[in-house]
Amino acid sequence: MKKHFLALGLAAALLAPQAAGAEGFAINEWSAEGVAMGGARMFAEDDAANVAYNPASITKVKGEAMKSSFTYLSPHGNYKLYDDAGTVEAGKNVVHAGWAVGSYYVKQINDKEWFGIGAFPRFAMVSEFERGSKASSNAFFSKLNGVSVTPTYAHKFDKKWSAAVGAEINYVGLELQKNAFAGGVANVGSVQIEGESYALGWNAAANYTFDDKNEIGVVYRSRITHSLEADAKAYSPISIYNEKANAYGVVTLPDSWDIGYNHKFDNKTRVELKATRTNWSTYDALNVYFDKPIFLQPAALSDKNWESGWRYAIGVEHNLSDKYAVMAGFAYDQSSIPFDGGDFLVPTGNRRTYSLGARYNDKKQTVAVALGWMDVGDLSFAGHPAKGDAFTKAHAYDSFTKIASISYQRKF
Repeated sequence: MKKHFLALGLAAALLAPQAAGAEGFAINEWSAEGVAMGGARMFAEDDAANVAYNPASITKVKGEAMKSSFTYLSPHGNYKLYDDAGTVEAGKNVVHAGWAVGSYYVKQINDKEWFGIGAFPRFAMVSEFERGSKASSNAFFSKLNGVSVTPTYAHKFDKKWSAAVGAEINYVGLELQKNAFAGGVANVGSVQIEGESYALGWNAAANYTFDDKNEIGVVYRSRITHSLEADAKAYSPISIYNEKANAYGVVTLPDSWDIGYNHKFDNKTRVELKATRTNWSTYDALNVYFDKPIFLQPAALSDKNWESGWRYAIGVEHNLSDKYAVMAGFAYDQSSIPFDGGDFLVPTGNRRTYSLGARYNDKKQTVAVALGWMDVGDLSFAGHPAKGDAFTKAHAYDSFTKIASISYQRKF
């Protein structure tokens, strides 16, 4: 049964489509309990999802546990486009919901050593706009499917210190579609770029317990560089534009630091604080080069120059009894997107996420559910007519994401 449980969870994590949940295209929705606590879930007791939130805390798992989590994210938003004469177009995104799926396994080897493995998305997004809109000159469909598989070893040195180190096998599947506007005016066709890549990274974590009530932890995740090989296709009623080409690009997923603090008021109530620093400055450009021209262009070049930024979260967990608990959380994401580096791939501003959840557990199993609402915030960014955009400025506003999550854990 254990083998079937793990295989099913890993398959679900690898095959499910994913949607953006945090600033940029980072994902924090790795379990229902994590969603309920705003992502501040670094010190949970007996939770196999610690593999994702804080590998050093898998030392809190007693025995052997497996867990699967499914989180639904549904983005909504509006936009306006401008040129030098004024408003060009007003519209909204096509609601293209996605899933963030996680699967985890933790086994206590002895009193000092633990092994864990997880399959979950660290980076993913999906966005879609009307194909006949002028926004489509920038992007009408964008999807990044990402899954990390993280084998992890953790060691408990004494009652105060524990640490972990792990590898990360990261998969990225990227699809970009946009319309080609000649001179930023006439739609002469569309281009599709689709490819995938595997790359390696690593992570490390440490926990220190001051006393029975207070604990701190740090997690570092390395940057991961993907050399993406892709297929590019041009579609047009004008036959000279119908081309196929091999495409190549480099995408660097940023490294990050998590710093967390846990305080237990008593045996029933605890609060977690978490700050995450993500080095989005690694996302300096999204450049794709073709081995032969697509719409008479040798490459699709787009400067990004994102800024590194912080995410802050607070989560509260209260045990109503030995079997039932409630949770609540709030998170704030700083926007890392500069005016000249924005686009319709990820049109997000400063984000605020509000969430609630509940959990049932007995000696063998745990079930948790959570609901969240993310105020995505406004974002203004420049259009680049010289690169095909049919506008000089865009403004995304009234954007939000609905979140629903469920997790199931089984102990053996």
